[in-house]
Amino acid sequence: MRDKYRFQNSTNFLNPCLPPGRQDSYKKQVPSIVRLNNADIRQTDGSSILQNISLNIGEGEFTYLIGKTGSGKSSLLKTLYGALPLEHGSGEVAGFDLRSITRRNVHELRRKLGIVFQDFNLLTDRNVEHNLLFVLRATGWDDPLKMDQRIKEVLAEVGLSGKRSAMPFELSGGEQQRVVIARALLNKPTLLLADEPTGNLDPETSDDVLTLMRNLAKQHNTAVLCATHDYRILQNFPARILRVIGGKLIDDEGAALR
Repeated sequence: MRDKYRFQNSTNFLNPCLPPGRQDSYKKQVPSIVRLNNADIRQTDGSSILQNISLNIGEGEFTYLIGKTGSGKSSLLKTLYGALPLEHGSGEVAGFDLRSITRRNVHELRRKLGIVFQDFNLLTDRNVEHNLLFVLRATGWDDPLKMDQRIKEVLAEVGLSGKRSAMPFELSGGEQQRVVIARALLNKPTLLLADEPTGNLDPETSDDVLTLMRNLAKQHNTAVLCATHDYRILQNFPARILRVIGGKLIDDEGAALR
């Protein structure tokens, strides 16, 4: 069944580390992790909020998504992780055809993704370890030794090895967001979707979280699409920028992506 909704494609974006003469070969080698063509993005009530947009995000690429509240940033992210259907246009995420995603197979797509929320969405009645165990079990893990080892690995990556038994209320906002990032990394995703990950954090903690996300993405060659209102981090941590304006997706040079 999976073969019916899986794809392979390549994206076109520039690697600033390469000279112009090598960009063409680079474009051909980089697989596309996100690919939308002439897509309409709809809200929960079915109304269209983004029209006729196209987008490519390549393997390992860090991209910001910015726009006013209510402009469609969250709806776009929800479409990419299968919470909202794509009914018009075409789209692929991590090799999965979004038009073929249903409640029965959406879990397969989400095993390829990591999702970081602004409000953490941790289970408040469980400690850090059991929050992570919940996700592992929900995504098909069943070997206790492998689950224990994976939890050790992701907590070490986010600098929280000593917080395994801590309850969420015992953690600072920055530590809770690190747990959320650890949770997002459990299944070694090819794409990390972050919806206002620094929205509830002070500037210093926000910088720490962005540094962590960028370093981990680089280390694992994971693509990141980060929706944010925090224009300060765009200056401190420059990367590709997409703007949501008037129902369109605009690249950082001002051209509509369509």
